[in-house]
Amino acid sequence: MKAQLKTWEIAGRAKNAIESNKGEGFIDTAVKILISVVIGALLLAGLYMLFQDTILFSSRYKHDRKCYA
Repeated sequence: MKAQLKTWEIAGRAKNAIESNKGEGFIDTAVKILISVVIGALLLAGLYMLFQDTILFSSRYKHDRKCYA
């Protein structure tokens, strides 16, 4: 009888976990990441437009000392 009750308890917990809408899904997280990337890109583009100068630069190229000031 104890084993049967334990089995029902485990089955009930599994059913509740499957049917639960609580928590955050993978799609929600992916959408949040995409939105943050797009907003970041728009902010960076706005900075380039505003200052019309190098905001971020790549270390692959040689830069003069003015870039580091």
